[in-house]
Amino acid sequence: MRIISGKAGRRHIRVPGSVARPSTDRLREALFSILSERVNEAQVLDLFAGSGALGLECLSRGATSCVFVDDSRESQQVIKKNLNDLKLDGGRVAGGDVFRMLKSDRGKYDLIFADPPYFKQAGATNFVQQLLESETLPDRLADGGLLIVEDPPSNRRGVLHGWQLLDQRQYGGCGILFYQRPSSG
Repeated sequence: MRIISGKAGRRHIRVPGSVARPSTDRLREALFSILSERVNEAQVLDLFAGSGALGLECLSRGATSCVFVDDSRESQQVIKKNLNDLKLDGGRVAGGDVFRMLKSDRGKYDLIFADPPYFKQAGATNFVQQLLESETLPDRLADGGLLIVEDPPSNRRGVLHGWQLLDQRQYGGCGILFYQRPSSG
């Protein structure tokens, strides 16, 4: 896995052994082609960060800062090593539970990425649904900001209170959903 573009472009990054489904280069290339200029000088939040590939790509492309959140100690260490190896400034690793972090954090972010584990079996936690129903997540998004969620295309999401679905794309077995808070006017 590698950084696609920017000051760390083409450099390889470490991936934790526990990450079962890292975002592919193709998917990240398409995603950042869509986001384009939104990344430059953005404040970024990378939830369920894994290797940190999405946030690292943002920092490489000129984002001002990125907070990486993952509850896996292995992922936290890998992200720290990636930040150091790539010599990217503005990254901060926050360990622990994503939902607790959202409640305690008071930051506002221009881009929030969420790539949670997919809901695969009965009784397993559906992190995407839980995230989209979170009362605190909309408060973390800056005015005009985007929430970008990776979710299997088989999960059809209807209208969700507190979110406006702007776009959805499919790349192989991965769906990308682009949300923002509805305008208040």
